[in-house]
Amino acid sequence: ALTVTSSFISGLIFVFEWWHFRKYGTSFIEQVSVSHLRPLIGGAESSPPAPAAFSAGDNESSRQNMPECKVWRNPLNLFRGAEYSRYMWVTGKEPLTYYDMNLSAQDHQTFFTCDTDALRPSDTVMQKAWRERNPQARIKAAYQALELNNDCATAYVLLAEEEATTIVDAEKYFKQALKAGEMIYRKSQNCHSQSPQHEAQLRRDTNVLVYVKRRLAMCARKLGRIREAVKMMRDLMKEFPLLSMLNIHENLLEALLELQAYADVQAVLAKYDDISLPKSAAICYTAALLKARAVSERFSPETASKRGLSTAEINAVEAIHRAVEFNPHVPKYLLEMKSLVLPPEHILKRGDSEAVAYAFFHLQHWKRIEGALNLLHCTWEGSKYLLLLFFCLYPSKMVGSLSTNQSMVPVLHWVCSKTSL
Repeated sequence: ALTVTSSFISGLIFVFEWWHFRKYGTSFIEQVSVSHLRPLIGGAESSPPAPAAFSAGDNESSRQNMPECKVWRNPLNLFRGAEYSRYMWVTGKEPLTYYDMNLSAQDHQTFFTCDTDALRPSDTVMQKAWRERNPQARIKAAYQALELNNDCATAYVLLAEEEATTIVDAEKYFKQALKAGEMIYRKSQNCHSQSPQHEAQLRRDTNVLVYVKRRLAMCARKLGRIREAVKMMRDLMKEFPLLSMLNIHENLLEALLELQAYADVQAVLAKYDDISLPKSAAICYTAALLKARAVSERFSPETASKRGLSTAEINAVEAIHRAVEFNPHVPKYLLEMKSLVLPPEHILKRGDSEAVAYAFFHLQHWKRIEGALNLLHCTWEGSKYLLLLFFCLYPSKMVGSLSTNQSMVPVLHWVCSKTSL
């Protein structure tokens, strides 16, 4: 009776945990542990909410204490005029949802406006431009701002994002924005200590400069000048080291993978795959890809079932499992079980949108490494069936493993030995 009762309760917990994760993308048990049990046993209090904008003035401690937000701006988001608009021209369908574009409008107002905009007529016009819903109205306002001030950096940014129909044209606009932005940034640096308004202006000008440099690096990457793009990203991260929350390192990881500079990729991962920083699919799956690269070419499920897994293979399987645990939606896109669409401008961490954004840019890197997708497929499929088998045979151990939130790979090996698999 005790066995039946415990198995029934374990089954209910497992089904509820599965349903909660499918619907909300997070573990209910993990949430309860962090939110309610951790404070009772003396853990740290929950961190303050993340700030709306990130600037060079943010200190290191606030960066490390920042909680993992749900919705993030996609660090590899496409250009509206040069890329998203092509899809609309061909299909007649909008590539972005209204919700996504509304979030972008809020980002633009946060990054590119400040309280001192009323002192400069061109910035006042641009403040209204970022609020416009009609793309043509925004472009018209940008030209009006340039008539008032030919060095209005944000006007060039808007034209590069929305009017330019090719990456080459977008790069030209961004170069003009860079020239204007650097000049305004130097002026703001000289007088930022005079008043709080000047400090806010410096933060805004810093945001504009970082945004422009990043997009120029992305233009170079898309135009095939990958080494130049890598240098620009490294310089940007060195110049503004406290802006890691903008995830510039994810742009760098993708460019380094394209160069097949795997040692440099590992060095970047060693710096940013840290428990104090929010995880992402790019970090987790890139770490798994590097581990898989060491064994995937010679990996065979039949051979592994006879001789067992080597230490390197176990490390690769565990890395893949950790990545799948972080975002279980990615394998279906990498294995092309689900069709890819254009990635959105904002992603939901651990959600389907993050999986789309990751696979859209990184599928080619997985295909380039022979056997990597095969190892991913074997690990992913094997985990699903063994988890089901393990739940049927040993439900109490299943609940214990979920509650401690540890890697299931050693447990699955134990199941194999118990069931002669």
